[in-house]
Amino acid sequence: MVVLRKNREHGRGMTAPSPKRKTGHVIKKDFRKNWFVYMLAVPVVAWFLIFCYGPMWGILIAFKDYKPLLGFADSPWVGLKHFVDFFEGPYFWRIVKNTLLLNVWGIVFGFTAPIILALMLNEARDGKFKKAVQTITYMPHFISLVVVCGMVHIFTADEGIITQILQFITGKDYSSLLGYSSMFRAIYTFSGIWQSIGWESIIYLAAMSSIDPALYEAAEIDGVGRIKKMWHITLPQISPVIVILFIFAIGGLMSSGYEKIILLYNPLTYDTADVIASYVYRRGLREASLSYSTAVGLFSSVVNFALLWATNRIARRNSEVSLW
Repeated sequence: MVVLRKNREHGRGMTAPSPKRKTGHVIKKDFRKNWFVYMLAVPVVAWFLIFCYGPMWGILIAFKDYKPLLGFADSPWVGLKHFVDFFEGPYFWRIVKNTLLLNVWGIVFGFTAPIILALMLNEARDGKFKKAVQTITYMPHFISLVVVCGMVHIFTADEGIITQILQFITGKDYSSLLGYSSMFRAIYTFSGIWQSIGWESIIYLAAMSSIDPALYEAAEIDGVGRIKKMWHITLPQISPVIVILFIFAIGGLMSSGYEKIILLYNPLTYDTADVIASYVYRRGLREASLSYSTAVGLFSSVVNFALLWATNRIARRNSEVSLW
């Protein structure tokens, strides 16, 4: 009894280690054990700090009338003036609408195309045919974007093969298809699908390779056909991957790569081709309106973050898959 009492009194006097102290001890112990792995991560962390987080203070330009000779600190502060000018400007609704529509086309057609291709390749039984299709669909990904846009210009020219096919189908005469604003979205979207469908299908094929074959065997015993197996087994098994990539796609709904846009569009197609990224390029670099273009880019980034957050929250509520 005396020993137990002393032990109890001794236990009352002891204090549990604080969570911070315990966490710090674990980190130090892990660092001593895996210091080489931490050293390998240093260049990656340094790259993000220098090139991603470091330049973020430059968004102050959006709230100033930035003059390169005066610098960041001495340039006059104008507050939300550039944002108001953008919202009240004549091009606001046009570029926002074009950006949204181009990305909606990309999600409806470009996001689903790799999934369909992966499902078809997963069902292919001839190994040589499957490898041939994969090789052919992967190849455009490794072609430079400038070369791809040059090919699009050639195919859609007055005597281009796509123009000739369209004339044969419709019976109408067309000049260069890139001169028609009504055709720009289709050309932009489907040329992007042609370039990326094979490469983007890799992640879905990798997810399908981890599906338990016993599920398919059980379905075959029950007399289930291929279409139903794809719908009830394959798609549900790869749904976490689809949801994650879909969240990323929605998070980029207000952004489009300006490189391809400026290589394909022209003043005749501004009504449907001019997007936020190309507008920022023209105002920021060509017209040297650095503060105004920064404000437009910041608006796009904030909207993208809001869409990403909302989509992730909806996915977390309706499924077990989310980014955070």
